[in-house]
Amino acid sequence: MRIVKHLKKSNWQSSPKMPSFMRARRRAYIASALLASWVGTYLDLYLTGKGLYAFPKRPFPSVFSIDIFFTMVVLPLCTVLFLWLMERLSHLGHLGLIIASAALMAAFETKAEAYGLFVHSAAWSHLYSFAGYGLFLTIIWNFYQRFHRID
Repeated sequence: MRIVKHLKKSNWQSSPKMPSFMRARRRAYIASALLASWVGTYLDLYLTGKGLYAFPKRPFPSVFSIDIFFTMVVLPLCTVLFLWLMERLSHLGHLGLIIASAALMAAFETKAEAYGLFVHSAAWSHLYSFAGYGLFLTIIWNFYQRFHRID
């Protein structure tokens, strides 16, 4: 319901609309961040349920068995940064960034273990983390590309 009518003779300019490619990119970023959060949450729930790792220090420990801050805040923000970087790279750069990011995440896991934020079982190898994050980032990148093309 309109209350005020825009006069044709007025100098008041209406706000410019965002170009459709920017709206499509924003929707693709949001959808990819939500997918990353959802997949990360369910993978953490599954793997902690199997006893492969645990989060001794986590928000709301009586409610959640996983670090919900990581899966709901850190992972989506890192996903958007990752996608933003991927858009600016060549195909060979995509592979390099995925490998570097997966290696960085595996290294961060060892640091988190040193601080007591993360505990792995004896059956866990950090090569699993490297391979898992590599696959995860590849899936997120492919989802982003396909979602962005749909619009």
